[in-house]
Amino acid sequence: MKTYQVAGIGNAIVDVIATVDDRYLDRMDIHKGIMQLVDRDRAEALFATMNDRAQASGGSVANTLAGAGKLGLKSAFLGRVNADELGHFYAQDTAEMGAVFVNKPVAGGELPTSRCMIFVTPDGERSMNTYLGISSELGPEDVDEAVIADSDIVFLEGYLFDKDKGKDAFLKAARACRAAGGKAGIALSDPFCVDRHRDDFRTLVAGEMDFVLGNEQEWVSLYQANDLDDALAQAGRECPLLVCTRSGEPVVIIHNGKRVEIPVKMVTPVDATGAGDQFAAGFLYGLATGRDMETAGRMGCIAAAEVIGHIGARPKTDLRGAFRRAGLVD
Repeated sequence: MKTYQVAGIGNAIVDVIATVDDRYLDRMDIHKGIMQLVDRDRAEALFATMNDRAQASGGSVANTLAGAGKLGLKSAFLGRVNADELGHFYAQDTAEMGAVFVNKPVAGGELPTSRCMIFVTPDGERSMNTYLGISSELGPEDVDEAVIADSDIVFLEGYLFDKDKGKDAFLKAARACRAAGGKAGIALSDPFCVDRHRDDFRTLVAGEMDFVLGNEQEWVSLYQANDLDDALAQAGRECPLLVCTRSGEPVVIIHNGKRVEIPVKMVTPVDATGAGDQFAAGFLYGLATGRDMETAGRMGCIAAAEVIGHIGARPKTDLRGAFRRAGLVD
């Protein structure tokens, strides 16, 4: 028995939320209803104006681990934060969600802790300003090989593949995991990231990954394919387990050449944030506990449906209870 069932490596981003009016958006030149990247000076200026703010730890893989922890999986998170106010908050909040936060906040870190400042107006619109900060500087020195080797599954966040040091960190983690008998996998995360690093992604998938999760656009982009079937056919020659989510269409899973499709129950979303992250949480729960692919896929779909039914990127209800009602667990 290993200590951890799932270890994740991803962006450690604090979501900072404040309620404002439209005049504030105009005064601060914030574009309503969209997400934009901001630099350090802009981030610090906006952060200083946020009164009565709420904070929550975030990031794609961190959200997945929060869902996995709620399902009872033993998990560890590897990410990079500064030893500032938000960094200490992130480390504590991650521990409270049930995951071990492996990396200590970096004293005198080169950049502040990453943050996404979310301004909510009375009409419910969320205007997001994201500063990538120290999280994007994660490198191989942040990968604890002992923790990785002591994990059944390692799950990587494609967003971190944008820098060479992130690529080196992923290689180190995947090799340490697989050498110790574990499974390594990645979420493709973003078609634009795939476009920028297609050759390196392909090399990683073919040589180092046991499973890959992505949506239809990401898979087609990765293989510059004519359509999804073409993309998955190419991918199937390189990796044994492929998962494709399709925005309301059946999820496609191909395992060792065998294809299954998981129907998706249509739900009117309250907030679509985190749907892919929580699908991954449910799927990884099934994978970690030895379920067949159909069951793991159904678990992913139930977890995704739960999170889009409320505001926020992490589950708020009893997912195991939902699995039980669906006949997936005792």
